[in-house]
Amino acid sequence: MSKIRDQLVWNRLLAIVEEQAQTLMRTAFSAVVREAGDLSAGVFDTKGAMLAQAVTGTPGHVNAMAASVGKFLARYPLVDLAPGDVLLTNDPWDGTGHLNDFTVVTPVFRNERPVALFAATSHIADVGGRGFGPDGGEVFEEGLRVPIMKLFDKGELDDSLMRLVVANVRDPVVAEGDLYSLTACNRNGGAQLLKAMRDFDLDQLDDVGQWIIDTSRSAMRDEIRGLPDGVYRREMAVDGYDEPVEVSCSLTIAGDRIDIDFAGSSGLSAFGINVPSNYTEAYASFGVRCVLGNDIPNNAGSLEPINVRAPAGSILNAEPPAAVSARHALGQMLPDVVLGCLDQAIPGVAPAEGASCIWNPVLRNLATAGGNFTNAPFVINPIFNGGTGARATKDGLSTTAFPSGVRTTPTEVNEVTAPLIIQRREYRPGSGGAGKYRGGLGQTIEIAHAEGAPFVISKMFERIRHPARGRRGGDSGAPGRVYIKGGEELRGKGQDVVPRGATLVMETPGGGGTGSVGERDLAAKARDEEAGLL
Repeated sequence: MSKIRDQLVWNRLLAIVEEQAQTLMRTAFSAVVREAGDLSAGVFDTKGAMLAQAVTGTPGHVNAMAASVGKFLARYPLVDLAPGDVLLTNDPWDGTGHLNDFTVVTPVFRNERPVALFAATSHIADVGGRGFGPDGGEVFEEGLRVPIMKLFDKGELDDSLMRLVVANVRDPVVAEGDLYSLTACNRNGGAQLLKAMRDFDLDQLDDVGQWIIDTSRSAMRDEIRGLPDGVYRREMAVDGYDEPVEVSCSLTIAGDRIDIDFAGSSGLSAFGINVPSNYTEAYASFGVRCVLGNDIPNNAGSLEPINVRAPAGSILNAEPPAAVSARHALGQMLPDVVLGCLDQAIPGVAPAEGASCIWNPVLRNLATAGGNFTNAPFVINPIFNGGTGARATKDGLSTTAFPSGVRTTPTEVNEVTAPLIIQRREYRPGSGGAGKYRGGLGQTIEIAHAEGAPFVISKMFERIRHPARGRRGGDSGAPGRVYIKGGEELRGKGQDVVPRGATLVMETPGGGGTGSVGERDLAAKARDEEAGLL
């Protein structure tokens, strides 16, 4: 009976954290959270180990947050916390990798005893400084950095902290609203947990939590034991900021453990594309979870057998005060190289390389526009996606975010939150790499200011100079492009001004193909031709 009860509690926790995430989405002020799901939510035991995560959210947020809660407890031990306390930080090394992500942690009490913690992270489009982008040389240039501290103390808002935050950002209403949204989603999770504990007559959660972690760890170790031991290597060059970045990955399978080592990768960059170790660990481990243990929930137990390391001070283990604002541009490429290693150990499972890094420009008004323009201030962070790599037995997915899972923000939402017009959004025919299975297609987006005013774009794009490679004889996907319509080609990273009256064009990359194009099914080729995809 106890095991049945424990399984029911586990299932209930999974439902609770999903409702927690949905609360965050319903109440968020930032469109990138509300519409695209750029967030994470989870419940943790009293030692800071993640028991369950919401399906809604990104691997970078979730897996980095899994390591973050322990840092909160190191700063504020549970014995020093009280009902109504709410902690937060956006410190890249204590949170999820850059200043734009705020993580909020809330303890839950039953009968005056702490029984669990809820944590949630959401992306805020602007935190001051240079703005979200790769141009900073140090983290101090990238915006406001809030150490782990209390947002609420026994239910009382720290008004000084909130005023400090809103005074340093370009969209204070959104920033303040999102901090309340994070607080609300954790509060809802806590209330649902207490109800579940009453329903199951539980005074504490640690025993069930330990069973969840032990069961997940054991199942994941069994999965790894089924793989051939060995050392598998894969290298990949990506665009970087002003020069290519080399990613070197060595994946070792030994018994019931997997070790991933990024020794040999490029050194620290002078720009904000560096990746803190928490984000490197998050996406590298996710690369393993893509093909191993699909039925095992993601938590502290299932993550424990996967060890990830990178040399201190390298681009994949950046230490303070390195600039890390655009850490996702490189971090989201890591599953491709990890999957490239696993394809050698278990052939025919891993997809080909894809666009991987989301195309998420920051678009905002130019403060010195002048002329007769109203020049209303705005800042938005829309999401556009390229194609995924072809799968082992299927075509890749077009305009789909992998590995981040962040959805494209709807055109109507982008247009209602900024004085911009999206004049065109459509598939890029022929952008998916050819093969037995075709890579997913990218898309073409054209954007102009509604009044013809100039505006600023901050770019963190990848796969412009180094397209996604095919697998097993498949062709590479088409590289991305960003340019002024009828004008100059723009670089893939950094800030540029779109001149008055001009139209910005972005062409997102396609995914690589799998297998020789000569093996492609004729009916599949005919369908592609009929749909205008070639």
